Amino acid sequence: MCEYVNTFSAVLFDMDGVLIDSNSVIERGWREAAEIFGKTISQDDIIKHIHGQPGPHTIQALFRDLPLESQRQIQAHIIHVENTAEYNPIPGVAELITSLDSVGIRIGIVTSGWREKIDRVTAMLGVQRCISVIVERDDVKKGKPSPDPYLLAAERLSTPPEKIIVFEDSRSGVTSAVSAGTCCVGIGGIELVANGARCVIPDFTGVEVLTRMDSNAAISLCPGHVLVAERFIESGE
Repeated sequence: MCEYVNTFSAVLFDMDGVLIDSNSVIERGWREAAEIFGKTISQDDIIKHIHGQPGPHTIQALFRDLPLESQRQIQAHIIHVENTAEYNPIPGVAELITSLDSVGIRIGIVTSGWREKIDRVTAMLGVQRCISVIVERDDVKKGKPSPDPYLLAAERLSTPPEKIIVFEDSRSGVTSAVSAGTCCVGIGGIELVANGARCVIPDFTGVEVLTRMDSNAAISLCPGHVLVAERFIESGE
């Protein structure tokens, strides 16, 4: 069995596409905003400038020719759509978070989203008490794919990046996590490996937190892919 990482002591999750299935909601919101101003958004635009990118980046990339007031209207529309939509959780993610928390592994969220949405999502999943650290869009000057969001999360956790496992679903998110020095597991397509993901899984179905013979914890992703944790933080040892 292949063990990708000798030890880790914290796990960070992106939000959109990792905690919740929000791609269709996000795409719909931006396409609606574009239509208001007589624009169209291509699939290439979605891949390069929407998924995994903060709103200000998307507005500058796709709507910079519009007046500032129009850009503010677009941002307001996106916030309204995302804050009022219903989302389905990514299968298995809530169970994984509660399992990690139960063995003392610290957990955080690193996202280009805003706090209102983060709080709504963690409440929906029932994992508020499990989250030790949150890095949101306004916490850093440079968002993903810059390493800054994950470097800040590592700093807040007082944990070296190499001791952190990250779950990401976008190319910009994987690039951010890997350039920060963390071990990144992709959620979604195999193309994420090209951006540095150690491996890719479709969702968290079947992902387990195990107790090893040496009393360490491990995350079993799939046959042959195991990530090993340091001794339980709250073990008293």
